[in-house]
Amino acid sequence: CFDGSPLYPGPGRLWEIAADTKANVLGVSPGIFLAGMKAGIEPGTEFDLTALRTIGATGAPVPANCFPWVRDAVGERVQLASTSGGTDVVSGFAGSAPNCPIWAGELSRPVLGVALESWDDSGQPLIGEVGEMVITAPMPSMPVKFWNDPDGERYRDTYFSMFPGVWRHGDWITITDHGSVIISGRSDATLNRQGVRLGSADIYDVVDGIPEVAESLVIGAEQPDGGYWMPLFVVLAEGVSLDDSLRKRIARDLKEKASPRHVPDDIIAVPAVPHTKTGKKLEVPVKRLIQGHPLEKVATPDAVDSFEALEYFAQFAAGKDGAASEG
Repeated sequence: CFDGSPLYPGPGRLWEIAADTKANVLGVSPGIFLAGMKAGIEPGTEFDLTALRTIGATGAPVPANCFPWVRDAVGERVQLASTSGGTDVVSGFAGSAPNCPIWAGELSRPVLGVALESWDDSGQPLIGEVGEMVITAPMPSMPVKFWNDPDGERYRDTYFSMFPGVWRHGDWITITDHGSVIISGRSDATLNRQGVRLGSADIYDVVDGIPEVAESLVIGAEQPDGGYWMPLFVVLAEGVSLDDSLRKRIARDLKEKASPRHVPDDIIAVPAVPHTKTGKKLEVPVKRLIQGHPLEKVATPDAVDSFEALEYFAQFAAGKDGAASEG
């Protein structure tokens, strides 16, 4: 286990540690890949990674463009095992297996012991279409209750309110026709443009590939007047400013590589994106702040990696001095 910033003093630090320890398995977040890609490093050439067999990546969907980078820059015989799980079940839902192919942007299979399906709003299974991720039979490690929830109401509301008796986890997923799983983002943070549901991961795949953008976060907020606002917040690389040229390039890339519906209403520069302690972007808390909810009702300091980042969004939502300017 490594404690500290995995990118200090540079994007090669974690790969250096893997080489020094002759690690067989390395666990990372997708941000490590993106940082290496943007820095132009080749860990497989710069460090001795001959002992490395598997890279486990989780915390957020791994963008499809990271897969060929791992193959070419890290090692073609290293298995990139993109996985998705949950702290609440202390395990995984979908991942990789040594006897399954690896498809860029996809998780090879549901993991053992998980009856994973994608359902539409009426509870019908879907193949090749985005739906709600559900678990149709008990897993070995599912929780049976919450603390301080004596009648179980909060527990049932969290997981079983949409499909009674069936665990709905809150992710948008696609089960492909070859059995793999694609994670599109949190369903409670779903983007909705002109009645069409979009996954935030599709936007991150494009924007995070732009060298001038260090990280991004997109939300879709329903407005009191019935309108809908979809801003894209970007953390810029050092020395970069968000001018009209960069805004237009981001919008053009999203239009061409995703669709016109993926183009945000505004592109806004922020100093940092807040995450959970496990590295997931806090889309829903930021959305709630934008919609006017008080910060103390949105998140607690010990649950996020940077409470200052959330405070910034609260100031932005309130229109206080120092908040970012809209594009």
